[in-house]
Amino acid sequence: MSVAKRISLTQHLIEQQRLHNSIPAELRLLIEVVGRACKTISHAVGKGALGEVLGSAGIENVQGEVQKKLDVLSNDILLEANEWGGHLAAMASEEMETIHLIPNRYPQGEYMLLFDPLDGSSNIDVNVSIGTIFSVLKAPEGMKTPTEQDFLQKGSQQVAAGYAVYGPQTVLVLTTGNGVHCFTLDREMGAWVLTQKDIQIPADTGEFAINASNARHWHAPVTRYVDEMLAGTTGPLKKDYNMRWIASMVADVHRILNRGGVFMYPADSRASGKLGKLRLMYEANPMAFIVEQAGGAATDGTQRILDIQPTKLHQRVPVFLGSKNEVERVTAYHREA
Repeated sequence: MSVAKRISLTQHLIEQQRLHNSIPAELRLLIEVVGRACKTISHAVGKGALGEVLGSAGIENVQGEVQKKLDVLSNDILLEANEWGGHLAAMASEEMETIHLIPNRYPQGEYMLLFDPLDGSSNIDVNVSIGTIFSVLKAPEGMKTPTEQDFLQKGSQQVAAGYAVYGPQTVLVLTTGNGVHCFTLDREMGAWVLTQKDIQIPADTGEFAINASNARHWHAPVTRYVDEMLAGTTGPLKKDYNMRWIASMVADVHRILNRGGVFMYPADSRASGKLGKLRLMYEANPMAFIVEQAGGAATDGTQRILDIQPTKLHQRVPVFLGSKNEVERVTAYHREA
């Protein structure tokens, strides 16, 4: 994108509505508000120790994970930013046990927002890229007071999904069902500027991302696949692979969007890993929507992630996503097993 033709997030959303009739005004407002909240989080992340936001908050979230100060702050920023606009019926966060209803003093809208306010929290204190992931659903017809059940929709029903990465640049990646587009935060202007349109993930790759320290717990199909990649040109896949693992899903997925790769967080034999580690509603579904819109694939090892019927708000799933041919290969190994 040349500087002379800078397109803002708002202009992009309006043009997408004209082209595809897929972003009504209420949805546009919701995406803009989430974008503003991500700018605020980016500012807090950027301050680091100077803003006294590093370190533990000393409390556990619903997942049993010790929250960082920035986890709590980011969650509060997203809740407060989105409460009053009239575009939401309710919100759900990875950091909260149950859903967050819109206070009665504000109008209730027709959308529902789910988010992981700060993905990759283990990297906060060591200055490695972290991010925010969000997913937007339509409220069911005739819904009066939202319940957890109203959120339990398949990922294929998402109307929008995106993530922000707080790294050397702050970027916002977004899909509303018509391709994947990336915006970079112009810090001086405080504006999101379109910098990549219609991102496509290469179907083949020479990179994979997995936490290899868990290898002794993996199930046979994962072990088989990783062993084949590690065998390089002398193995059955007949090419050399590199491993990349950042331990921030947003950063790993962003790399895959830009140059291909396969990201794996499989189920394993441990009690804590039997169902997978990543949350379906806050991480797997929005990322699967984005990856598929960019020409990639996303499965839980046996089925398409977007086809999974959720049964719980904080449900966990195994995840294999990225370059289509590699995801299909590791999924085939699971089906054979």
